[in-house]
Amino acid sequence: MSVKHSLLALLTQGPRYGYQLRAEFEERTGGTWPLNIGQVYTTLDRLERDGLVADQGDDGAGHRNYALTEAGRAEAGDWFVQPSRPQNPPRNELAIKLALAVTTPGVDVERLIQAQRSATLRALQDYTRAKRTAGGGAAADSGPGSGPDTDLAGLLVLESLIFTAEAEIRWLDHCEAAVLRAARSGQRPAAFPLHHQRTTPAASSQRKSR
Repeated sequence: MSVKHSLLALLTQGPRYGYQLRAEFEERTGGTWPLNIGQVYTTLDRLERDGLVADQGDDGAGHRNYALTEAGRAEAGDWFVQPSRPQNPPRNELAIKLALAVTTPGVDVERLIQAQRSATLRALQDYTRAKRTAGGGAAADSGPGSGPDTDLAGLLVLESLIFTAEAEIRWLDHCEAAVLRAARSGQRPAAFPLHHQRTTPAASSQRKSR
């Protein structure tokens, strides 16, 4: 998650102070990714250092407001139009755990998968219930970030979590089937159910020479 670009995006609608930015971010994303206020102010300091925001000083109510510079507005605009391309695949704790489990003697991989599937199913049920109740009734107008667009934003975030959980359950089913096939064939469980291992030319030639 890019806290930097999220704050810049919020500031496109006018100057904000730190607690206001945190509250609007959490409201617009359905409270899915709570922000630490220290992280907000640390990020604002970096944005000011980089010339993307300007400190407008105290607003008279004890709040220090920040506003976008022209460079910051351009950066926010570029973020919205450019597709997200992570340089490296993000670390997935579950994938790492399974990769190590299938290659570590004595680990009950099937039990691990079943426990994780139960936990993911519970999370999926929670997200689905939250989706059913999302937008039910008119919310009180608590600020410039409130309204139908905010309801839609929260709904889209919930649906993202639902799709992710559904995909994880399908992947766990695949992993369980692969591990069971390996056990039935007498093979030692290896990492192949979890990812495709690259074969180097040297390794390939060694196998051919055997």
